[in-house]
Amino acid sequence: MKLQISKYIENRPVMVNFAAMRRYEDTYKQKGLRKQLVDSIRQKGITDESVLAAIGNIPRHFFLDTAFESIAYDDRAFPIGEGQTISQPYTVAYQTQLLEVKPYEKVLEIGTGSAYQACVLAELKANVFSIERQRKLFDQVKSFPFKSQYPNLRLFYGDGYEGLSTYAPFDKVLVTAAAPHIPEKLLQQMKVGGKMVIPVGGQEIQRMLRITKISETENEQELFDNFSFVPMLAGKK
Repeated sequence: MKLQISKYIENRPVMVNFAAMRRYEDTYKQKGLRKQLVDSIRQKGITDESVLAAIGNIPRHFFLDTAFESIAYDDRAFPIGEGQTISQPYTVAYQTQLLEVKPYEKVLEIGTGSAYQACVLAELKANVFSIERQRKLFDQVKSFPFKSQYPNLRLFYGDGYEGLSTYAPFDKVLVTAAAPHIPEKLLQQMKVGGKMVIPVGGQEIQRMLRITKISETENEQELFDNFSFVPMLAGKK
């Protein structure tokens, strides 16, 4: 959350952004908690060691308000403002594992949020194109210092249902919000042979799907576990 106040320097008002002044430190304690988190999601069934390593390398507490810092490595979601959440690490790992990300693939992410998932994808050396429809969240992430660790991560303000046709086709598409149906434009922007991971269903429970594009007119769908995501909404806010 950004906090700003006015100060007077030489009789001129100046806005001070305390979010920008935050000190980002990754202590031995936090690294230890992160290792415990990785162990816990491994026990829950995540087997892709590259995904587990990415979770282990990224300081999740950087993506949360300092009020949550002491519990940042609990395996659960937390609010990030604008009615959105940072997904629980297990969910992030689950979706990422299903996506089968390879280095240098072009990955379209729908729903930047805190950018935690986007950074996990970037840590796997994918070229990530992430869309956020909430202007306040987009602006916050755009100025997030840790993002500079990943020159292979690009952020866009826009409507996730529209995708990014200018940068298509994509090798992979990851949707991090609950869609009532599979967005046709996202399918069109995938390469033949590409994969999409998306939770589809009603407001409370959705089924995780993996869609493989067989041809321009044919797709293969695989069904996985049930999850609960915030809804995928059209338009920009």
